[in-house]
Amino acid sequence: MEDQSAKHAVVPKHFIGSFILVTSLFALWGFANDITNPLVAAFKAVFDNLSNAQSSTIQFAFYGGYATMAIPAALFIQKYSYKAGILLGLALYATGALLFIPAALTMQFIWFPLSLYVLTFGLAFLETTANPYILSMGDEETATQRLNLAQAFNPIGSLLGMFTASKLILAKLSTSQFRDNQMAANPEYNALPASEVNSRITEAYEAFKVAEPTTHAANQMADVAIIRNPYAILGGVVLIMFILFLLKKMPDTGNRGNHSSPLESAKRLFKNNCWWEGVIAQTFYVAAQITCWTFVIQYAMENVPGMTLSKAQNYNIAAMGLFLISRFVCTFLLKYLTPGKLLMQLSTLAAILMLFTIFLQNYAGLLCLIGISGCMSLMFPTIYGIALKGTGDDAKIGSAGLVFAIVGGALMPLAMGFIMDGDGLGKLNAVSLSFFMPFISFVVIAIFGHRAYTVLARH
Repeated sequence: MEDQSAKHAVVPKHFIGSFILVTSLFALWGFANDITNPLVAAFKAVFDNLSNAQSSTIQFAFYGGYATMAIPAALFIQKYSYKAGILLGLALYATGALLFIPAALTMQFIWFPLSLYVLTFGLAFLETTANPYILSMGDEETATQRLNLAQAFNPIGSLLGMFTASKLILAKLSTSQFRDNQMAANPEYNALPASEVNSRITEAYEAFKVAEPTTHAANQMADVAIIRNPYAILGGVVLIMFILFLLKKMPDTGNRGNHSSPLESAKRLFKNNCWWEGVIAQTFYVAAQITCWTFVIQYAMENVPGMTLSKAQNYNIAAMGLFLISRFVCTFLLKYLTPGKLLMQLSTLAAILMLFTIFLQNYAGLLCLIGISGCMSLMFPTIYGIALKGTGDDAKIGSAGLVFAIVGGALMPLAMGFIMDGDGLGKLNAVSLSFFMPFISFVVIAIFGHRAYTVLARH
């Protein structure tokens, strides 16, 4: 008789090696996500003629790549295998990262979003493949907990990406050094509102550009090289991972059973309320996550006097540290609590904290924005697991819909960029006003969480 404890283990012993290797991918795409988020602010600083909306095309390209390739990735792994999907994903990932080298030579902003677009073709393959693969490595009753465990290693890569962005990119940009010099030369700035400080430093920088155009052009070239180098190294690391997966024999758990046609799978999925509502919730979640982490820099610099790019990124690192700790805590709590109910509770708390972020417009508001990361840690894998529960072989196409939902991370930052370029509303500055968009997202997720443990659970 089968050992029941082994059957219900989060990760059965015979899957541990493969589980560890696939879980490493979660850290690998976490690094890409969170070294890229601060590039919105970095490129606006380097190419100083860019608006907030234009620099936000970094996120539009990055998460648009997911939307473009999610369904082709699902069709590919359905025809071939999870391992083949991982290998192709790693190849595209490495290609996109290495394209930063020729992009830097052009000194044209447009080539960087295009490079990231290719890079995220690879990430779309990896996420479409790895998430359902992890779900399949054991009993269905422990699938959501297993995915939360694997996803817990995603913020480890994210923290490394944030640290790299903060210490090796943002802190070394000539614009950051110019700002530091201005703050040191004008100690009275520490007593002024953040918006006034930003205005004065911007005027000083414009004067510097006019007075020393040659130095400014040399600084731009050096700054672009600073952005390029981590991606070039990342491309090499991803190629090493490609070789490891090429040599490793992987289990074929995801290929058991008869394969349905993609159209038949899609028809069944759209009749599954839990799945399509999960896709909607995931779209709003990714939008909220990306905007909270991308624009924490803009929020801090607009609302906290004396803030710099690298200091603001340190708060992003703190948010990711909280996210990491909370991910392990939530994985433990799922042993005892219903996923849908915990999802509803945390998304409701996130919505409340977001209201404080919007209306406080000070250091306390920044801390509330950081605190939201503790609530978000549960959301992506839990929505994923709830939506795919009981879908069987349809999980491959179902996974594509959930990865396609990452398009929310392409659209909402762009919309927030347009709001930030405006004049605000009453006493709310434009940056704070834009955070009403992730607030709406958390409300939608809370509704899905409530339905997941009440109405949808009965079906």
